[in-house]
Amino acid sequence: MNLQKAGGIASLLMATSYLIGFWLYFSFLDASGYTEPVQQVEFLIKTQTTQHVGNLVIYVAASLFLLVLVLALHERLKGASLSVMQIASSLGLIWVGVVLAAGMVFNVGMETAISLYGKDPAFAAVVWRSVYTVHNGLGGGTEIIGGIWLLLVSWIALKERIFPSVLNALGVIVGLAGILSIVPGLGEIGGMIFGLGQIVWFLMLGAMMLRNGPAVAV
Repeated sequence: MNLQKAGGIASLLMATSYLIGFWLYFSFLDASGYTEPVQQVEFLIKTQTTQHVGNLVIYVAASLFLLVLVLALHERLKGASLSVMQIASSLGLIWVGVVLAAGMVFNVGMETAISLYGKDPAFAAVVWRSVYTVHNGLGGGTEIIGGIWLLLVSWIALKERIFPSVLNALGVIVGLAGILSIVPGLGEIGGMIFGLGQIVWFLMLGAMMLRNGPAVAV
């Protein structure tokens, strides 16, 4: 399999992991009714297996898919603008590490909070709130790293007409939304646009790379 084909498959799998994430967090993992810190730990206990498996898919597996996609797009676009792609791909690789770290912090922190609950529910709640703050900062509270990466690769592709203009324009818009997620008051809407927009972008990009990917040996 060549790198472009692998990147196309990885892009489709990224979209799938996002869809699974939205499905889980609006169904089985909907914690909107658990507002108190101790209740949130109790919800973790109730849904521990689903939380663990969900985070493995949404963060750990997704980070591996993202790694392949970042490398594939670097190979595809470096001829158009090597200097910009070096910056973009460096950010993409950092994003891979951040996504992986978010999933690992959540799962390890969840197990720690659950183990403390039987001895001291209040302390377990304090620990969990600290863990969740770190997790949210890494994996969804802001999307600036992924936003800049997406903006740069889409801008290069748009400028050089490497992918269809509608795909590249969508990437620019979604990337900007990710960057805006760091602005106070715009974080929630920016993050939502970034998450939903990426699903469409990943699906379109994956289909395009599988259909037209050049033979770059991997």
